[in-house]
Amino acid sequence: MFFRRKHRDVPELNTTSTADISFMLLVFFLVTSSMDTDKGLSRQLPPLDDAPQKEVDISRDNVMQIRLDSKDSLWVDDKSVAFETLQQQVESFVASRQTERYVVGVQTDRATSYEAYFEMQNTIVAAFHALREKMARQRYGHSFSQCTEEERFVIVQRYPLRISEAQPTQEGGRP
Repeated sequence: MFFRRKHRDVPELNTTSTADISFMLLVFFLVTSSMDTDKGLSRQLPPLDDAPQKEVDISRDNVMQIRLDSKDSLWVDDKSVAFETLQQQVESFVASRQTERYVVGVQTDRATSYEAYFEMQNTIVAAFHALREKMARQRYGHSFSQCTEEERFVIVQRYPLRISEAQPTQEGGRP
């Protein structure tokens, strides 16, 4: 005799709200998590050339030497200065060099903190930005960001970013 098996229906799960819950969880984690941004210096490196670089003689009067020691003290041309005055000093140094070549030389100690180093670099770049902005407003009547390519070229030619970094020294000034 054949017995008929009872066909049992498997209960179904209601999954209509699963997509909504997944989306809400995704949004929650995106909103509450923090994403660290990398710190870095935006620099345009010279093009890679096989040709040897020509050396340029620059007078000592046209070099501004900025140094950070192991205690994060800032020195400009062997005189102690505060970080708050660095931008103004760089601006006046660069602005006073009309057609001459100049260099802003930077040297740090191996024990210098990253925060002090980045603050110094950002201040130097801010000084060049302020000079370029001032020239754009005086010459063209609008900000540097609104300048055309030709106008930017003229301004950057007048205030090129010339920063020379020396090898870091050990504490006490030894290389």
